[in-house]
Order: sequence, then C-alpha cells, then structure tokens
Amino acid sequence: MHAAQPSAAAAATPRAITIAILAMGGEGGGVLADWLVDLAEHNGYLAQTTSVPGVAQRTGATVYYVEMFREADVPEGQAPVMALGPVPGEVDIVIASELMEAGRALQRGLVSEDRTTLIASTHRVYSMTERTAMGDDRVDSAALLEGGRAAARRFVAADFSRMAEDAGGPISPVLYGALAATDALPFSREQFEEAIRRGGVGVQASLRAFAAGFDVAANAARSGAVMDEKTVRRGASPAMPQHGGAVLPAVRDDRRSLPDAVGPRLAAVHERMAREFPEECHAVLRAGLIRAADYQDVAYAGEYLDRLRPVLDALPDRGAESLDVLSETARHLALWMTYEDVARVADLKTRGARFARVAAEVRLAPSQQLEINEFMHPRLEELADAMPASLGRWMMRSRLARACVGAFTRKGRVVRTSSLGGYLLLYMVAALRGMRRRSLRYQVERERMASWLREIAALAASRPELALEVARAQRLIKGYGDTHVRGWGNFQRIMGVLPALKTSSDGHLRLQALVKAALSDDTGRALEQKLAAI
Repeated sequence: MHAAQPSAAAAATPRAITIAILAMGGEGGGVLADWLVDLAEHNGYLAQTTSVPGVAQRTGATVYYVEMFREADVPEGQAPVMALGPVPGEVDIVIASELMEAGRALQRGLVSEDRTTLIASTHRVYSMTERTAMGDDRVDSAALLEGGRAAARRFVAADFSRMAEDAGGPISPVLYGALAATDALPFSREQFEEAIRRGGVGVQASLRAFAAGFDVAANAARSGAVMDEKTVRRGASPAMPQHGGAVLPAVRDDRRSLPDAVGPRLAAVHERMAREFPEECHAVLRAGLIRAADYQDVAYAGEYLDRLRPVLDALPDRGAESLDVLSETARHLALWMTYEDVARVADLKTRGARFARVAAEVRLAPSQQLEINEFMHPRLEELADAMPASLGRWMMRSRLARACVGAFTRKGRVVRTSSLGGYLLLYMVAALRGMRRRSLRYQVERERMASWLREIAALAASRPELALEVARAQRLIKGYGDTHVRGWGNFQRIMGVLPALKTSSDGHLRLQALVKAALSDDTGRALEQKLAAI
C-alpha cells in the first residue's frame, strides 16, 4: 500500500509528513510515536518526535508530534529543519485516542479539509468540566462525530478502546493498525508490523491489537463508507455498516437500558404497578421500583407507587401531555427517594460488583493485590442526618456534639476498603439503612417530597406544561454535602416564585430558564439575575 500520488506542485517542493497524536496518560501515546519514528527511520525517512504534556485530572491530553522527511529528497550536504509542534492547517494525520480529544484537535485547527486524515476512537472519558458541572454538561458525541466528518479529508472512527480491551492491551497498537489501513503513510502493513517487533515489548498482544484496528479501518474503506472526498462528504451519506468499524458508527452508550423484568421479591408490587398505572409509563416505573427496593426494601418500592398515585389521579386524561407529566415525576421521584446519605455511600463502596469493576479497570493480574483507599470527609450534618430524628436535631444544636464530631472529621480520613478493618467499618455504616426511616434526613426529605408532589398534582389538570417543569426542577437536588445544600437552596428559591409563574402564560418557559440558570454556574449569580426579572 502506498499513499496517494502528490500533485505536481507538491512534488516540486518536498515536504515532511506531519502527524499529531493526542493521547491521555497510560494509553501508550509515546509508544505509538516511537513506533512511527522507528518505522520511518528503517524505511528511508528521517524522523523526529516531540511531546507537550497535558494538564492533570483529564483537562487535556499529551500531544505527541512526529515529522518524517524522505532522505532521498534531502539535497547533498543539507538537513531538513523539522518543527517542534503541530501547526494549524499543516498536519497530515491526526490520531485521537478519545472522542473529545478529536474535538480538541478540531478546535485547535489541526484538522484540514483538504489534507488531514483523522483517526479517532468514539468512546468517551469525560473531562473535568463535564464531571463537575451542576447539570448534565456532557458534550454531544454526535456533534463531535459530525464535526470530524465535516472538517477532515478522511475520517476513520470506531470504538478502538473496546478493541484494546478485547486484546488485553492499551489503545495505541489498535490506532497504529487503523493508521496502517488508511494508506496515509507510504509504508506496507508488514513494515508497520516490523516496527512493533523491533520494539520487543508485548509484541504478540500488540500485533493482535494492531490487526483488530487494521481490519476495522480496512473493512470501512472497502465498504465505501470512508468519506475522503469532498463530493462524497457534501452529498448523501453512505449507509453505515452495522459493525463497529463504520467510519461514523453509533457511539457506545454507557447508560444502562431500562429493565424489562423484576425479580420474585418485587412481583407483587410490580403487579400493582401494571394494574394501576398506564402501560406507557411502565418502563420508567419499573426502573423506579427496582431502584427504591435496592436502596431500602420492597416496602419502600410500594411507598414509591403510593406517592405517585395522587399525581396519577390528578391527570385529566391519558394523553401524551399527561403521560409526560407522570413519567417525569416518576423518574425524578425515584431519584429523590434514593437520596445519597452516609449509609448509601458506604453501601455502594462495599459492594462486590464495585471491587470487580475496579479490578477490571486496572487489569488486575492474578498475582497482584488490589488496594482501594477511600477519602472520607463527612460533616456533622451528614452524621446527624443518619441519626434518629430527635438525636439528630440535638446534634445539630449542641456545641458539644459539634466539637466532638469536628475533632473526628475535620481533616477527613482515609479508609482502605480493601482491608478487613476498613471494609467492616463501612459495612457497619451501610447497616444504618435499617434505621433510615427513623432518621432525621428521612423525615426532612419526606416532607420536601410531599410538598413538591402536591404542587405537581395541583397543576396537572390546568397547567400540565408547568407541572412538567416543576417535576423536572428536581434535578437541581442531588449529591450530598455542599453540593446538596447548594442544589436545595436553588430549588427553594425557584419554587418561591412559582405562585408568580402560575399567573403567566409562559410560566413553564420561565421556570425552565430559571432551572437552566441555576445549573449553569455554582455561584448563583445567573439564577439571581433571572429571579430579579420576575
């Protein structure tokens, strides 16, 4: 395989082949750059690689930059001058180990419509700005894919991360294989593979991963799905193959699908749900039942239906608008009823499934031992919330309790859940869920939920569009500690102007805007500006 023949003008002025690799720590970006340098130097090219490290905590990947210049094109007694980093508009190949990194490459101008082959994995590792946002601030994966297709001369995208997991290695050899299949470099598959062999580390696993990436990219090219011509890209999009190697495949959705069945313990309450509630809402209700029972017990799942019944009775009909109100109320009620308290956090941290997931993520070998350290920093409020209501209220008022608890929690604690002592400590905390119904937090949340549900039921018949937004406003209330306090405060302020919104024909739109403002920043300034206008 060889790269496409250059134009006459390009042939008259030899230039370097430029490659930018955007990869996160631990993904083998440096190894991939080294393979490319080795590949070039063993096949008649001079090569240079540099790297610019990204910022920690997933705010940016390391950019590895490789230039190759054919030795035969270097005049006698001279040497090419190679750049130390990629220049916008001057990059032939961009390789992104994750979809957001492909978006960053587009944003930096590294991808050119007339020049660049873009290879990207479609999986997502969410950035810190996405993770810390008060609402759902995930970047639209479909928009990133569309942007890559529009900006690049050739775009090859697939879930290369999944292929790497199947091969039991990092993503770098899979991306290396995909590059080999694109014909973007003037080297054969055998020459690509020889660079891996010369590396001498993990050769067989890397070759398997290389083959997986190569086959996916080659199959996509043979199917005609590779959009490397402007006329094709600007016209009708070709049909995408069902295999994950389509140039624009469906992005893997990590969210769990709604369950279609329940276990025998929930059979009776599930039968009640099927009998009393509209079939169109069953999928959401079923998920709510399972979540409530997992959080507390089967009786709690029954309480979930009890709380929804007044909303159902208030609906004027079974039309689409009414069913939307019921479904959204059911969804957000399930989330509210399973609020995060110390017992819930401890329960989730001591589950066997969590240990198995962490072991799989770090690729734990049979000969290795896994240690998990949890940084715990509970406040007096979280501990008081878990106590019986009367004791919890006393703890909140008592200076003595505050001083004693503060001495224990002021600096936080590191608990090793992989040790017997640490595990038993959190296991005992998780057992507090047995007294949850008597706790201060349960009483407070029960009253808050009741007030919210009454508002929805009162609006369901006359103002269903406003009732829907009241139901959705619950997404402001989440997490624990300062996050929960801030969210609840915003929710209270918004519900405080609900009487004024009820008299406005566009009240639902204004409520929607208030919630959006509250989620847009954690300082509260955007919400204050919106509230001032009401």
